[in-house]
Amino acid sequence: MPDPTPDPVRLTRPAPDLPPRRGRHRVFLGMAAGVGKTVRALNDLRDRHALGENVLIGVLETHGRAGTEAAAGNLPRFPLLELPRGAALLKEPDVAGLIARRPDAVLIDELAHTNAPGSARTRRWEDAEALLAAGIDVYSTLNVQHLESLNDVVARLTGVRVRERVPDHVLADADEVVLIDLPPEDLRRRLRGGQVYAPQKVEQALTHFFTAANLTALRELALRHVTQTVEADAPPGPPGAHEVVVVAVAAESTALRLIRRGGQIAGRLHAPLHVITVSGPRLSAQQARLLETAREITHALGGTFDVLPAQGGVADTLVRHATRVNATQIVLGETSRSRWLEFLRGDIIRHVLRATRDVDVHVISRD
Repeated sequence: MPDPTPDPVRLTRPAPDLPPRRGRHRVFLGMAAGVGKTVRALNDLRDRHALGENVLIGVLETHGRAGTEAAAGNLPRFPLLELPRGAALLKEPDVAGLIARRPDAVLIDELAHTNAPGSARTRRWEDAEALLAAGIDVYSTLNVQHLESLNDVVARLTGVRVRERVPDHVLADADEVVLIDLPPEDLRRRLRGGQVYAPQKVEQALTHFFTAANLTALRELALRHVTQTVEADAPPGPPGAHEVVVVAVAAESTALRLIRRGGQIAGRLHAPLHVITVSGPRLSAQQARLLETAREITHALGGTFDVLPAQGGVADTLVRHATRVNATQIVLGETSRSRWLEFLRGDIIRHVLRATRDVDVHVISRD
């Protein structure tokens, strides 16, 4: 006799659309153009292609170098977007098309590149971020002088102010950083052999940016930065004091250098970075722009930027904020006040030194 109890009604819910896993980012870092970053990235991409994986060249900057073009060989290339700019036709990676295609891995050459007007994003490192967020592995290349925190150091060492910069967090967040090292004289030999630039540019390059002294300094920066990245990934040691870095700036040209120096200290200590400025009289348009740039650089270095109302003077406001966030490091700039103003209003640096305990105070020269 059949069971009179009706079968229970089973409700099935559609499986939720889970976000794709984040792609893995492998950055090939070098001291300068011509060391072989792109060739190494292409070779690694070719290894995955040989295993049957779906890999694509999203954008490749050969700069006319035969060796780079040969390394690309028959690797599949995804068509670039063509963006009209006056009479010229500029080409940028088609990020939306790549995401729709969904390859396993893609090459995005020259992370520091500024995209053409009309692109969906301003910088190429932002294109790489969009691909990673879509679950696509990215192979990219970067020269150490393009890192935001090293901008002032590179300008001082080489006499060249790099305008295209990449936030430090892009390298810090990478899954793997591959250092492409080359002795400076070997790179200069490549230059003389026409392997890096066209013949008419070689002599100028050798006597300006690609001097032995400059390349030695840049190589040291690259080695040191990769070492710091490895140390940051190492298992934590015994618990110690929690470091907090506070940088105090005014609406002056030295502000950006102070922020970058504070960012370097925070990076070495794996500490949060707080940048503050104390509001004063009405700012000029130029000062307002400078502080907005300071805010952008702070965010690029992973820090916070705050404008504090003055309460009892600049020094008192700074000390109160440093106490509130438990600062262990304070970065200040050498004063621009005249001796007469210091006498009337007080020396900020001396006040901070007297009013803080167990805090390292770094005073950065104006030169």
